[in-house]
Amino acid sequence: MRLVSFDPLRTLGWPGVDVLKPEAWFRAQEQVRAADWVLFPAYWQVNTLAYAWRKRIFPNAATYHLGHDKVEMTRAFEAVVPHHTPQTLILPNEDWAREQVLDELRFPFVAKERRSSMGQGVWLIRDRAAWRAWHAGREELYVQEYLPIERDVRVVWVGDEVLLAYWREAPEGGFHTNVARGGRIVLGGVPDEAIRLVTDVATALGVDHAGFDVALVDGFPYLLEFNVRFGTRALEEHGVAVAPAALRWLERTSVPPIEPGGTVWPRAG
Repeated sequence: MRLVSFDPLRTLGWPGVDVLKPEAWFRAQEQVRAADWVLFPAYWQVNTLAYAWRKRIFPNAATYHLGHDKVEMTRAFEAVVPHHTPQTLILPNEDWAREQVLDELRFPFVAKERRSSMGQGVWLIRDRAAWRAWHAGREELYVQEYLPIERDVRVVWVGDEVLLAYWREAPEGGFHTNVARGGRIVLGGVPDEAIRLVTDVATALGVDHAGFDVALVDGFPYLLEFNVRFGTRALEEHGVAVAPAALRWLERTSVPPIEPGGTVWPRAG
């Protein structure tokens, strides 16, 4: 396979991969268009690669589009596994909507930004003062019920298989379980229910590269979110490589390339 990568760190050590800078993609478009797969493009490249040049990309377009926006991601979760999605309100930041939040959710509850990662952009709202401070100046409200947990499960999904599943424990007195925010990695004892939920959802949505976060409340799994460019510390510490699973997936899903339709016109001037 001819492979082109726009992320040298993600594909470090992958065999037969040519690495390009995202900013150089038009200058190198012959090489890009000749590739069987384009790996880890920047989000702003996805639409051109997938729809204008008809390239096969990894992660795929569904993964990028759903993973880029937590609001859209949550709506997709509600569509496929509503009972495994925390109660969520997505509303305009207007008086009636703010009152609806307080009518339907009890303190504390969780407020989120639609685009963030590594635990950034997630707040635990404990009282009305914190709520007023959080919603001031925002265009929309994206809030969820608080789940009483001190740890969650990270399930690493690549292609169509689980590479690793582990617990992330919040530091003492902390709210965030993210490793980047001080969370501790603990292997072993991950319930099958969490792995089955991720397998079902990833398969239903067509996601092929993500770290899914699952909360368990009295043994019942709730899907929180997934991250396309998930942290790899746990994988590295335990000798689990992404490349073999990813390459198996690319080989299994390779089909003759679709030729772009229409004419590619020369640039003006």
